[in-house]
Amino acid sequence: MRILLFLFVSLLLLGEASAQCSMCRAVLESGDAQETAKGINNGIIYLMAIPYVLVAFVGYQIFKLIKK
Repeated sequence: MRILLFLFVSLLLLGEASAQCSMCRAVLESGDAQETAKGINNGIIYLMAIPYVLVAFVGYQIFKLIKK
């Protein structure tokens, strides 16, 4: 349980991560669109994290159900 809590907090405290497809990167690097690039990066990270959070939640619920 302590490891899961550590991983969850670590994910929340991650610094800036660049996760763009090549098409998005080419469009954003063509001009002064730093705020747009940050917004797209944040959106990509948000969309990437949701499935992991849901799988972790379902796994935890199954673990609790089996442990009873």
